[in-house]
Amino acid sequence: MQTGWEIVSSESCFKDKNVEVVREKIRSPEKAEPRSWTVVRRKRAVVVAAMTAEEKLILIRQERIPIRAAIWEVPAGQIDEEAEPEPDAIAAVALRELREETGLELAEGGDLTALGDYFTSPGFTDERGYFFLARPVRECAEGHSRDESESILECRSFSGGELRQMIERNEIQDANTLALCTHLLARGLLSFAQD
Repeated sequence: MQTGWEIVSSESCFKDKNVEVVREKIRSPEKAEPRSWTVVRRKRAVVVAAMTAEEKLILIRQERIPIRAAIWEVPAGQIDEEAEPEPDAIAAVALRELREETGLELAEGGDLTALGDYFTSPGFTDERGYFFLARPVRECAEGHSRDESESILECRSFSGGELRQMIERNEIQDANTLALCTHLLARGLLSFAQD
C-alpha cells in the first residue's frame, strides 16, 4: 500500500478459503474525509502464456460457473501463500498451473519469463495477477491427469492470426487472456499477422 492511506475502520462481512468481503472506511492521501468502500480481498494469481516451438499460444476452454459459459483463456491459478510470496515461489506456481491445466511443461532448454503484474479489477478487489511466458512447451514427460475440480473441456494451440480473429469476433472474453496478449504484443513476443 502506498503511503498516506489510512484504514479508519474495517469489518469482515464474509470469508472463505478463496475470498473475503470487507467493508472499510479509508482516508486517502488526496481526500481527508474517509470514504466507505466494500472490498473483495482475493489471493494473488499467476497467468501463463504457454507458447509452442512454433510460436502458437496455448488456450484452454473452461466452464466458468459465475458467467454460465465455457470460454477460451490462458492457464491461470491462485497462489496459496497469504504473505507476499517470493519471485521463485510465484514462478513455481506458474509452472504448476501450466502442468495441471494443460498437461504441458517447459521443453528442455525452455524458459519461464516474468512479464510483470497487474490488478484484475481494482475498483472492487485487491487481486493481483503475475504474467509469465513459458516457452517452448511440450507434453509432460510423466503424463497428465487433470484435477477433478477443474472444468477444462479443451486445450489447443492458436497462431497469432487465429487469436486476432477470435478477439475480433469476441470469442476471447477473459480479461487475463486479453491483458496478457497485450503484453505479448507490446514486447514483440506475439504477432497478430495473418498466417
